[in-house]
Amino acid sequence: MDILVIGSGGREHALIWKLNQSNKIENIYSIPGNGGITNLAETVNISLDNHEKIIKFVKENNIELTIVGPELPLVKGIVDKFQKENLKIFGPKKEGAILEGSKLYSKNFMEKYNIPTAKHIEIKEYNIGLNYIEELNLEDYPIVLKADGLAAGKGVIIARDKNEAIEGLDRLMKSKDFGSSGEKIIIEEYLDGIEASLICLCDGKTIVPLESVKDYKKAFNNDLGLNTGGMGTYSPNKYYTEEIDDKVRQKILDNIIKGFEKEGIEYKGVLFIGLMLEEGEPKVLEFNARFGDPETQALMIRLETDLLELIESVLEGTLDKQEIKWSDKPSVCVILASEGYPLGYEKGKKINGLECIENSTVFHSGTKITNNKFYTNGGRVLGVVGLGDTLEKAIETVYEDVRIIDFEGKQYRTDIGM
Repeated sequence: MDILVIGSGGREHALIWKLNQSNKIENIYSIPGNGGITNLAETVNISLDNHEKIIKFVKENNIELTIVGPELPLVKGIVDKFQKENLKIFGPKKEGAILEGSKLYSKNFMEKYNIPTAKHIEIKEYNIGLNYIEELNLEDYPIVLKADGLAAGKGVIIARDKNEAIEGLDRLMKSKDFGSSGEKIIIEEYLDGIEASLICLCDGKTIVPLESVKDYKKAFNNDLGLNTGGMGTYSPNKYYTEEIDDKVRQKILDNIIKGFEKEGIEYKGVLFIGLMLEEGEPKVLEFNARFGDPETQALMIRLETDLLELIESVLEGTLDKQEIKWSDKPSVCVILASEGYPLGYEKGKKINGLECIENSTVFHSGTKITNNKFYTNGGRVLGVVGLGDTLEKAIETVYEDVRIIDFEGKQYRTDIGM
């Protein structure tokens, strides 16, 4: 069959890399793709906002399945539009994608269906938020401020005192650093523990978690600096124990399915659950309606089951009959970013050393190809993924190759997996 993958990041490169291993697929297209994806798929330069043009392309090229990578097309209802045209597409409809599109909606959903999460309040006006912060006591800190809408993983501010809280409120609601996403915000209690990423497949009535992942959100070592879209991951997450897994299934996954049934939401696609493990108890930080990035890079390299078969089982409602097989070897993904990320950064820096990588797999995030040479074209540039018999071996492998790849201003964390 011929398929299309929508998106331009490392997540999409990893999905296409895995789909290329399926003997059921003849041709893969990518809209818009990136420099690295050009080696695996035919890239097509269509704007992700132009759903009508994408649909026209799918029809004209007899594409039998479309897979949506990023969140924005899902939140804007691309799945609904495809289904009206009787076109097969993988991802939740708009009514399900709102779990990512609105932090407030997802928090209310969690509270309504007894899904453990942090306590929160809704703030609709700047002055109300300012008054709330002024009334907090010293012992109430730290607190977390979150933009209600999409912010590319960066709309979360942890404030450790009143000054930082007001500064965060200003960024979200006054200077509008995240645009309209900060018109409404939530302020919630700070959960202190270990973060875990759990990507699940859901066919509407069954929800199946994939292997666990540990994500590193902060820009710099020791979890310092600003939040980013993710600076690295490893899988499986050594803190995600069988005991934690049992609690997640009973207290979170079962209640999510009950919530979907009660709300009449037909959720078919990926449900990414960001978790905080606090004193052995899992609590939900956020929901995402798609594969995570860079979690997907660490997962796809360990997945032994045909990804296309899993996607088809979701669409056909037969996920409960699927057995998912994984490599026993841990994986580590290290993101190489442009200098200055997640704030301002320059593009167009030549990337050297890619041809020398033998032991790791490199997934492109923000790259372009010109005259057969790769150049930086985004904040997160590359994801280098290594496998090893142990986590320590995987770390050793990936960092050996990270040091080989070079471009001006290369920025990365040296503590992923440690």
